Amino acid sequence: MRCFFSSGPLFYVEYNFRLFFYLLFQRSDAICAIDLDTILPVYFISIFRNSRRVYDAHELFTEMKEIVTRPRIHKIWKSIERFAVPRFRFGYTVNTFIQNNLSELYHVNYAIVRNLPFYHEDITADYPTGKIFIYQGAVNEGRGFETLIPSMKYVDAEFQIYGEGNFFDKTRQLIRDNDLEKKVKLMGNVLPEKLQAITPHMFAGIMIVENCGLSLYYSLANKFFDFMMAGIPQICIDFPEYKAINDQYQFAYMIPDIETVTLEGAMNKLICDPILYHQLKNNAMSARKTLNWQQESKILLDFYKSLFENE
Repeated sequence: MRCFFSSGPLFYVEYNFRLFFYLLFQRSDAICAIDLDTILPVYFISIFRNSRRVYDAHELFTEMKEIVTRPRIHKIWKSIERFAVPRFRFGYTVNTFIQNNLSELYHVNYAIVRNLPFYHEDITADYPTGKIFIYQGAVNEGRGFETLIPSMKYVDAEFQIYGEGNFFDKTRQLIRDNDLEKKVKLMGNVLPEKLQAITPHMFAGIMIVENCGLSLYYSLANKFFDFMMAGIPQICIDFPEYKAINDQYQFAYMIPDIETVTLEGAMNKLICDPILYHQLKNNAMSARKTLNWQQESKILLDFYKSLFENE
């Protein structure tokens, strides 16, 4: 949906008006709002049409760093949340913390549906030919690049970064400042299908974020499961939702912080301990048979089946 404004309050005002009038002329049996930035037009359209409405809470929207650090903006979004979420009887989210948080605040009982990748048979447990660590996703603030890039000075391996974002130029400068142009490569954006083909050939993934707000602390990033689905080990920050899953499946090497010395030690541990490496890799190969969209989609289908039965 194209908007005249590209950022700021006017973008959200314009986007919500455009979305309202777009939905006004769409036929549907139910309407799903994805996060708070779509919830108002979905709510008012559902009232206008007397139709079913669903809230898909991908994250703790009001606790994102760019919102919680700006009091006036935070107050506006919190007001929208207080008004709208209690009016969405049906919904789902990605983890138990957000589920419990919304239940305590707004007395809603949402299901949990995680955004898991599709299961593919064509992945092998072969040892990679080279030692290349991979990061994939948004190259944004709060992703730990300030400590991650310098750690590569002490690791005998290559590091490839797939993606772009608001910290991309600063990441490039960090690579130059640490004289790591030959070891750290910025690969830019690639199509998901291509990245899906590249990742299984990597040595291990990097799954870290900074603790700069509840939204990130209780996040459950797609790449956590993407690395698992690719059948490769990963170095992962031990935030609660990641730890809970890894305690059960044991496919990630968990770290308590993202200091340079911690990251350096974790990467060298995987390189120098082939027994641990193969154990994590085999566990990923096993976990992917359970943690996949073919299984998780059954929960979503049951949710919508129940939605139409209850109305």
